[in-house]
Amino acid sequence: MHKLTTHLTRYRIIVIEDLNVAGMLANRRLSRAIADVGFFEFRRQLVYKAGMAGSTIIVADRWFASSKLCSACGEKNENLTLSERFWTCASCGASHDRDLNAACNLARLPESSPGAAHGAEGAGGEDHLAVEPAA
Repeated sequence: MHKLTTHLTRYRIIVIEDLNVAGMLANRRLSRAIADVGFFEFRRQLVYKAGMAGSTIIVADRWFASSKLCSACGEKNENLTLSERFWTCASCGASHDRDLNAACNLARLPESSPGAAHGAEGAGGEDHLAVEPAA
């Protein structure tokens, strides 16, 4: 975890999602695996190391539909379930891998956030995916 968080702070802008970890822990089959990941500790390390490195952390709101938005046209797929790993946009016909699509949408978040463009703090009360290495 230390190596990964240190490596990520080489980027000028880092986008993370504010996940509902408590809700995820309610799933009895996944709770142990989720607890073992240590989301809170990962975020804590990333925030303090980014502050030291001069990186900006953008926190996507937990209700941001990163998986449900088509990264090609922006149409929202309201019917997408968690078990669907691949989907096709009804509007433009683009095929998406759920996780890759979410990553594309999160990578564009700094462009659409006026606060991030000026280096201000983002949603979640903290600074705001890695865009480019810091100089």
